[in-house]
Amino acid sequence: MDKRVIFAVAGSGKTTHIINQLDLEKNSLIITYTNNNVENIRNGIIKKWGYFPSNIKLLSYFSFLHSFCFKPFLAKSYKTKGIYYMPNTNRFAKNDDRFISKNKRLYSNRLSKFMEEKSTYNEINNRLEKYFSNLFIDEIQDFGGHDFNFLKSIVKANLNMLLVGDFYQHTFDTSRDGSVNKSLHDEYDKYQKQFSEMGLIIDLVTLNKSHRCSPTICSFITDKIGINIESHKENVTNVYVVETKAEAEPIISNNDIVKLFYQKHYSFNCYSKNWGDSKGEDKYDKVCVILNKTTYQKFKANSMNELPAQTKNKLYVACSRSKSDLYLIPEEVVK
Repeated sequence: MDKRVIFAVAGSGKTTHIINQLDLEKNSLIITYTNNNVENIRNGIIKKWGYFPSNIKLLSYFSFLHSFCFKPFLAKSYKTKGIYYMPNTNRFAKNDDRFISKNKRLYSNRLSKFMEEKSTYNEINNRLEKYFSNLFIDEIQDFGGHDFNFLKSIVKANLNMLLVGDFYQHTFDTSRDGSVNKSLHDEYDKYQKQFSEMGLIIDLVTLNKSHRCSPTICSFITDKIGINIESHKENVTNVYVVETKAEAEPIISNNDIVKLFYQKHYSFNCYSKNWGDSKGEDKYDKVCVILNKTTYQKFKANSMNELPAQTKNKLYVACSRSKSDLYLIPEEVVK
């Protein structure tokens, strides 16, 4: 069995690489975290064959966790009514109340832990082996909390596996629960070691250059944000710093240029998203990143690499959406 993890960079073709591994002979399961990426992969598969083959199953992570893992083994006993995407705030909850809300919904951040306590992990692996020859897991950098421990169990299943992710695009967690794997993403080397200890081959080469970002954008991200990224391309593009209202107005009003905000993008009357929510998207030519006050100050001081990891990662995601030019505008100018 071939089991490996590829650590990639933004725009390196993670989705394309997974799709290229698929065929019409072997049953394959693809798991990915965000709904954006489910659609991206689905569209890519249909583009490859003109239809979605019946031997390929594509699921978001929580759909996999609930429908494939929980329901066959525990649904009959507990008669739950779906997933509750909020943490359990009852500090005094005991036994199954730690995992199931009063309205009979499963707390998403403890669902995988619930199945561990009910000793279903081996049964889940047996079920994977029964129905599939290949398992692909995308966006592995977002597995956190109990879900990362669940991932450690899944990789023991006897089938081919390919895990793909970008450590620095860790902007969300599948779940959090107190101190469980709280320091998982603190250091890249230690993070890689976790996968090596699972018995996976570590691949740092296959997806180490971006097909989306120009060398100009890659150099900006490397030099200013402090995240190393290289490009397959040779074209020269531009990074514009726009600091006046007169210069900003035509960019903000141009609906061909997406505006990416740190948060609350809906507060601004323009074509926009938040930095982190743009992850997985590959449809933008020019991108305008709006720098909140703290980030703009760090930019002026040439110290954006000192931003908190979560903020720095979201900024990396936002800047790496651009296929050509990148505009940087302080939020105060936009206001």
